[in-house]
Amino acid sequence: MILGCIQPSYIPWKGYFHLIQKSDIFVFHDNIQYDKQSWRNRNLIKTAVGKQWLSVPVKIKDDWQKNILEVDIDNDQPWQRKHINLIRQNYLKSPFYDHYIDFFEDVYRSHWKRLVDLDVYLIKEICGFLGIRTRLISASELSLEGKKTDRLVQMCLQCQAKKYLSGPAAKEYIELPKFLEHGIELEYMDYTYPVYPQLFGEFDHQVSIIDVLFNCGENSYQYIWG
Repeated sequence: MILGCIQPSYIPWKGYFHLIQKSDIFVFHDNIQYDKQSWRNRNLIKTAVGKQWLSVPVKIKDDWQKNILEVDIDNDQPWQRKHINLIRQNYLKSPFYDHYIDFFEDVYRSHWKRLVDLDVYLIKEICGFLGIRTRLISASELSLEGKKTDRLVQMCLQCQAKKYLSGPAAKEYIELPKFLEHGIELEYMDYTYPVYPQLFGEFDHQVSIIDVLFNCGENSYQYIWG
């Protein structure tokens, strides 16, 4: 059994979905501290004038001790209209625009109170588009204590996973001996991908999964793990 875990993120890049696809169980790490100016509430799309942020405003002010699952969206700002307009303008000429635009319009017409609900909903639906059948759960459903590596080891033990799959950036803090002590193998993702047909000049991997979907449609998986 392979377990992967990342914080809920806003329409994340293709590597996020690759990690989910390679896992038997994927955990949304939703009960740790919210980090300011992160992928939790924003991501990038490619446009005619370069990459642009799609940022969801949040009601956090000076209280940075909130967990991710406690963060509310600031719906006094017209973020939904801005996001759908940017998507329409920049992907109108993409091959699979008609295939996905109705879905995103429905998302941005809906009312979202908590950021985590928006993030998780989008990720689950996009997993469906990509044919991913991984079991998805939230860390808040588990009984976790401690920090960083201790929590990850507990996730694996509670889910009976024998391998933990991680993004390479976590090498900075993950303590391998704690995994080995419990007979859990540790593997890091290789985020090396081929290029795909992309609009607006020089190719860029570091954009939201939206870019892959609108440009590659049902064949998107071929450019991620195919």
